[in-house]
Amino acid sequence: MTRAYAGPGKYIQRAGEISRLSQHLGSLGHNVLVVIDAFLFDRLKGALKSDLEGAGLSVHLEKFGGECTLAEIARVTEVARRQDSRILVGVGGGKTADTVKIAAFEVDARTVIVPTIASTDAPCSAVAVRYTADGIYEGSARLPRNPDLVIVDTEIVASAPVRFLVAGMGDALSTWFEARSNLESRTKNYVAGGFPPTTAGIAIARACHDVLMRDGLKAKQAVEAGLCTTAVENIIEANTLLSSIGFENCGCSAAHGIHDGLTVLSETHGMLHGEKVAFGTLCLLMLENRPLQEIEEMIRFCEQVGLPTTLAHLGLEGNLRQNANRIAEASLADGESTYACPVDVSTRLVSDSILALDAFARTITANA
Repeated sequence: MTRAYAGPGKYIQRAGEISRLSQHLGSLGHNVLVVIDAFLFDRLKGALKSDLEGAGLSVHLEKFGGECTLAEIARVTEVARRQDSRILVGVGGGKTADTVKIAAFEVDARTVIVPTIASTDAPCSAVAVRYTADGIYEGSARLPRNPDLVIVDTEIVASAPVRFLVAGMGDALSTWFEARSNLESRTKNYVAGGFPPTTAGIAIARACHDVLMRDGLKAKQAVEAGLCTTAVENIIEANTLLSSIGFENCGCSAAHGIHDGLTVLSETHGMLHGEKVAFGTLCLLMLENRPLQEIEEMIRFCEQVGLPTTLAHLGLEGNLRQNANRIAEASLADGESTYACPVDVSTRLVSDSILALDAFARTITANA
């Protein structure tokens, strides 16, 4: 009869909101460390420093190192300690957000996340994923609290390359299907050590899927045309808020397990997180022996918006069985979310499911 729910303290999504950041930080503290993606550092540093210092805050700006590794977390933590930072702000993508979330916990500071792309569901959760310097999945940390504040400036997010928004849809596509896995296997969620999900958490995971199916293609086409429509706003929310709350409150499964397995193959390192998760989601449906109609519908959705549906799309060709075996083995490492599937998983079953999905997706592509 127990249940638990988690989410960010506050979520604000509005065009131009990054220019109003100081209005939200005054009540959280005085000393602010802002960690900014290297790609955006020169573009944003002046305006952010002017806004925050103009509000009487003490500000230190730091360029993110590019990967959420133990070394980068330690470096940002040390900067925060040296600056006596009471608010840590992460401006950029999911790896910046995860690094800042862990560092803020280490120094007992407030956490503010400002995503500049809607490519992952990292910003709102208390889960942070670590990688090696080579981009191989290393592990995840479940923090005791979610970010205090998430600020999404849709003007910045919608102006980013469309590939990031589409990758976010790939990450969000897993939310409902992995929630369903956990519900059927009665696996605990990621809240406070693990609880059954609340009705609210389940409903949000389902709503995430519904928004993707309704607005995904429209949003992609709008961003390609340089537009920010209601569909774009809805997809930004689905990628950033609904997917984050959905996965944290319901749990992950083989879609993310297979993503983690894919990271061991150097050929996939040029692919975005959500692109690999999208392929993992299709494999999850095959692994759980879901109705063929459902699998085909999701393959066609991925093709419509530009997400990978085959191993070749991920840069994996040649010996497909060898690649599938390596993915499967890594996806079943100790502690992997693949075990949340409501089936008895094994290396052979996961590998065969990957190859079966690949073969089915190739027939659909050929027929199209």
